[in-house]
Amino acid sequence: MTLLAMTPVQDMHKPYPRRWSALVVLCLSLLIVVMANTSLLVAAPSMTLDLSLTSSDLQWVIDGYTVPYASLMLLCGVIGDRYSRRGALILGLIIFVAGSVAGALTDATLGVILARIVMGVAAAIVMPATLSLLVATFPKRERATAVTVWAATSGLAIAAGPLLAGWLLESFTWHSTFLINVPIALAAIVGAVVLVPPSRAVDPGAIDWIGGLLSVLAVSTIVYAIIEGMHFGWTVGPLYFALVGLLSVLGFVGWELRHPNPLLDVRMFSSRILSGATLAVLIFFLVTFGAIYFVAQYLQFALGYGPVSTGVHLLPLAGAVFVGSGITMWLTPKLGPRITVTAGMIVGTLSVVSLIGIDATATYSDFLPVLTLLGLAIGLSVSPCTDSIMGEFPDSKLGVGGGLNDTALELGGSLGIAVLGSVLAASYRQGIEGFLQTFPGKQPNGQYTGQAAEGLAASQDSLAGAVIVSDVIRDQNAFLSGFADNLEANAVAAFGDAVVHTSVVAAVVFGVGTVIVALLIPSKNAALVTMSEKIAFEPIVPFVAPQAKDPAADREVAELEQLLERPSAKPQKSGSRHALRTVQASTHLAEPALVDAELERPSIYQLASKVYELDASVARQATVDSKSGDRVTIHQLALSNLARTRRIEAEEALDAALELSDLPVAPAPEPAEPTAPLQTFYQRASKQHANCTAFKERSSSMWAMPL
Repeated sequence: MTLLAMTPVQDMHKPYPRRWSALVVLCLSLLIVVMANTSLLVAAPSMTLDLSLTSSDLQWVIDGYTVPYASLMLLCGVIGDRYSRRGALILGLIIFVAGSVAGALTDATLGVILARIVMGVAAAIVMPATLSLLVATFPKRERATAVTVWAATSGLAIAAGPLLAGWLLESFTWHSTFLINVPIALAAIVGAVVLVPPSRAVDPGAIDWIGGLLSVLAVSTIVYAIIEGMHFGWTVGPLYFALVGLLSVLGFVGWELRHPNPLLDVRMFSSRILSGATLAVLIFFLVTFGAIYFVAQYLQFALGYGPVSTGVHLLPLAGAVFVGSGITMWLTPKLGPRITVTAGMIVGTLSVVSLIGIDATATYSDFLPVLTLLGLAIGLSVSPCTDSIMGEFPDSKLGVGGGLNDTALELGGSLGIAVLGSVLAASYRQGIEGFLQTFPGKQPNGQYTGQAAEGLAASQDSLAGAVIVSDVIRDQNAFLSGFADNLEANAVAAFGDAVVHTSVVAAVVFGVGTVIVALLIPSKNAALVTMSEKIAFEPIVPFVAPQAKDPAADREVAELEQLLERPSAKPQKSGSRHALRTVQASTHLAEPALVDAELERPSIYQLASKVYELDASVARQATVDSKSGDRVTIHQLALSNLARTRRIEAEEALDAALELSDLPVAPAPEPAEPTAPLQTFYQRASKQHANCTAFKERSSSMWAMPL
């Protein structure tokens, strides 16, 4: 075994021995992609103060990563299939490091936004590559376990991002949060070269570039329109992008239906398991990301937890994800994906419903059941959905499957923060609007001063803004400390009411989605279960060529045998000339020399028989080798060697027959009394092959079977 993983997965005849080490590399790559999003939960306030970000600027810092991340994953997955999945992973990690370093070195708002865009493009390359490499590297009997570990890593990243970012913010500026991912990404690059085997699709065909561009345009415009429209109102701009997105979706569907090699065959969504699993991932992360978004805000600004403390208090979410993943890994093979996915969505709905009881007096103990149930729901649902989605795609389209799964995941997360975040902001603004009418700092003409207007706008925008304004008022004017305390108390109360209203919306979305998914996903994924049962229990039987059932074909073969019938090669006890006259009479041939010469030449039927034997041996070897990737035993290796030997024998026999058929016809010598029985063509070929085989075995330094 070499130090570097250089043998492509498609050329391996047995499972890759270092596949579990490769899984660690893939999970590390996934970890940095998710942490780049969740670390902003604690870094955003510090970044806002240092860069004086407006609400629009902060939204662009978030969307600069989200929009390219969601829109490019499908196309990047197809490109990885076509050229190199491991190459795509390494290239994406390198670009991710470059974007992270650029974000850490800049002090301008535009620089931060551009760095986040570069990181979003890199994440779109990395994310589908991790999933397609996982499915290509692991045999089917271990794939569900590997996908479960992969999905659990995303749950770990949700809590690890705020924790690591908060730890850095205790001693450094927000620039350090960009550098969290650099050492992990560098380690993943080295690990990908050493441990992850190369992989690409076999004969994937040309890339559907027009379909890819339409998919990018559709997802990017829809995501941007929803985010902008929900946060800043449905003005002309968001409506225009929404219209472009809708037309792009229609164009994409129409183009894919007519293209011979589509980027994503939309007809596949007629499969209930694919449609249900994709919808489940989208709805799940829509609600989950939205809930984590306002829970993290409450912990920071209502309960006053610092960045590190916020990350620590989110850790029960990650622990529950691992527990749920372990449960679903045991239950899904027995009960099917419908039970586990539906159960996970029901648990998730209950966790969101429990947020309805939150008020201004809530403490962390009120959020602990929410985080635990939500993590358990993620573990129960995500890995069966991902496994079901990837199981619907052939090996040549694994990048498409990974891109579809990740697009649904990121699209759901983006919509969750946009839609539920917008509902949260609107409810909060309505709840605090009455108190803000008493905001100090009015001039004699009734207008607010510049500083007071900024404080009013910030307090009305979010709970974070109100808390920051309260701290500023206390520092600058001790006489207004009472107003600052009232502002913070009213902001917390308004935010608690907003959490309740948003939770009602999220619970309705989650509940309706649960019913739809339960109806779509079949009770048991027959295709996957059948495959797993074959891998575990199917006995290995020799290949048996099917017999012809067509009577017309049987008659044609019989007529061909009669037309090509040859005289018997068995010698007569009488004179050779008398035997030759007997042969002439039986075969109606005029020249005895021609008959004897033609006995050396194989007939057309014999050549056809040799071709059929070669085809059957090739099919038998292909059948045996296709199973060797999933089940490797001494019996399997022996069958593989036997099939390979039979194929070589069939090739040699066909070559010998073709050489004999090309010999020129020459007059045969006068027949003489045979001293030994004549041998047929098959007897001579069999004896010659036996001699050659015996010679090879005697001259070989090791036994023939390659164990």
